[in-house]
Amino acid sequence: MALGHRLSLHRRPRRAVGDRGGGAVLIPPIERIAETGSTNADLLARLASGEHVGEGHWLVADRQTAGRGRLGRAWGDGHGNFMGSTVVHLAAGDPSPATLALVAGVALAKAVAALAPAVTATLKWPNDLLIDGAKCAGILMERTGSSVVMGIGVNLVSAPELPDRATASLAGKGALLDRDRFAEALAIAMTDALWTWRQEGVGSIVNAWLPMGHPVGTPLHVSEQGIDGLFDGLAPDGALRLRVGGGGTMLVHAGDVELQRLVEGN
Repeated sequence: MALGHRLSLHRRPRRAVGDRGGGAVLIPPIERIAETGSTNADLLARLASGEHVGEGHWLVADRQTAGRGRLGRAWGDGHGNFMGSTVVHLAAGDPSPATLALVAGVALAKAVAALAPAVTATLKWPNDLLIDGAKCAGILMERTGSSVVMGIGVNLVSAPELPDRATASLAGKGALLDRDRFAEALAIAMTDALWTWRQEGVGSIVNAWLPMGHPVGTPLHVSEQGIDGLFDGLAPDGALRLRVGGGGTMLVHAGDVELQRLVEGN
């Protein structure tokens, strides 16, 4: 199966994503730089200065000296890993910008599955990709005006040591991926996922996310609220459904979620 088809959420990819008439895959523009503080910060600064950054344009760095994740966490780089950002320009009629984290997650998981089919990766709501429960990739969303900068970091060849969670790399699982080829696959998958988000709505993104996410019944801990529960799928608007004690279900629209180990006997 052609790469464009494997990266699409649809059985027959639209011509704009995967077909140039002769079957060639259209790759969005990818700007590569040797080193920067943060690709997200760079794109935010460009937008703030009034520079036009086209939607679908990617900025990819060989090294980041000030990379960061959610909640201000530092995110270390590693030569050969993927560190890149792109821009989404919001328009009237677009779904909630908060659901773009699901869009990015779906595109990321599709890219990994297409290039490393032997590796079983799982999406963790709202913005991580895990391998065997260890973090392999993260997503950072930052908004400025009517634009959203989407930053993605993927441990292709090495995984930074983090004090609060286990990490993994694709190379550590036997999948040796070229950074530039991965960048192209991710850019194609993102274009397709954004088209789906706009044309078909959040429901289609939720339906694509669920088979790639942690299974229903997975024990979760929501750090901000200090609440434990079981994953009960996603609501139509992309919120996490958490089954709590007493059989009730609560919706979590934002928060830092951790996977918990099952307690023996439960």
